[in-house]
Amino acid sequence: MGFTSETRSNYLRGGLMFSTAYDSDATTGTNGQPISDVSYSIFPTISLDQTRSRLHWVFNYAPGFTFYQKTSSLNQADQNLGVNLSYRLSPHMTLNVRDSFQKTSNVLNQPISDLSNPVSGGVTTPNNSVIAPIADTLTNNANVSMTYQFSADGMVGASGTFTNLHYPNEDQVPGLYDSSSRGGSAFYNHRLSKMHYIGVTYQYQMFLAYPTVGQSETQTNTIYGFYTIYLKPTFSISFFGGPQYSNTRQAGVPTMTAWSPAGGASMNWQGKLTSFAASYSRSINSGGGLSGAVEATTAAASLRRQLTRWWSMSIGGSYANNDILEALPTFNNGGQTIQGNASVQRQIGEHLNVQAQYTRLHQTYDDIAAISNVPNRNRVAASISYQFLRPLGR
Repeated sequence: MGFTSETRSNYLRGGLMFSTAYDSDATTGTNGQPISDVSYSIFPTISLDQTRSRLHWVFNYAPGFTFYQKTSSLNQADQNLGVNLSYRLSPHMTLNVRDSFQKTSNVLNQPISDLSNPVSGGVTTPNNSVIAPIADTLTNNANVSMTYQFSADGMVGASGTFTNLHYPNEDQVPGLYDSSSRGGSAFYNHRLSKMHYIGVTYQYQMFLAYPTVGQSETQTNTIYGFYTIYLKPTFSISFFGGPQYSNTRQAGVPTMTAWSPAGGASMNWQGKLTSFAASYSRSINSGGGLSGAVEATTAAASLRRQLTRWWSMSIGGSYANNDILEALPTFNNGGQTIQGNASVQRQIGEHLNVQAQYTRLHQTYDDIAAISNVPNRNRVAASISYQFLRPLGR
């Protein structure tokens, strides 16, 4: 969601951010009623973006501390770490490595702006649509890929992915469970012209969930055909789709196999002062805290606009429907998540930035106590940050 005017590399950026937020339904009291709360967070940040003749790598780190006014037992030291490395092994072969780690008590409270939350139409996007209330959460997402451009118009590649979701304190999230996934894919991409690209992707994935009894395992094999058109260098539309085969095993129920269609579409427009992205997808994905893999239907859109030299704003919304493929009667059966947010930013001089944000969250997971007790959340946050930027190699 960045503007073309913000594209840059070879810099060191650091800073300090302080934020405070009011959450209308942060957690649940002993009487089963939702409790509102105010939190205070402080995040020092450092970011390094460096480009060399064959190497480009980006490093982001933001440790922090979050304090809650009422539920002080949830006070936590947060960790946010991201690494993205691209290395050109030869003139036609490139290695890409990405990894992100997050330790937090509130996934809605992160030291990043809307700029860092792009809408994705990719076929390997982790399922982050099930949002727990204030609870200790650890997540890790990693990806390694290799691409080889064998001609001016042809490219092949392969990748491997790994994700992990862990709740250290299960008492905070009754009805939600740890999960993980791993997988690999290979693709062929051909450029028909300056505007048109086609290709095919094969993808294998294994989704694991760890409910209170046994383990849920789903394996999928999918073949996608895809097509992308660049109406302009900064405006693209993509479509993908194909058959998906799944095999699901879970303790206490027979093995289930099935064929189902999978696919979606996405578009992205990146202008000098305005950026817009939207996506839709339907495929089998990880449960993201549910008791097994799900048939996930998602849609999202996001708009960012530079209003004046000093003012900018963004709005976004998303919808997700998660249907458990196969579940025991005592476990959850899926549900829906609807989320919307709006924010405004004011740049003060060269180093200071002030932001205000509103988030509305509605979730319908009736058989998950951690969510059904607080199905609606309204969150208002304000932050002020100081940043410095230093060029590298100049």
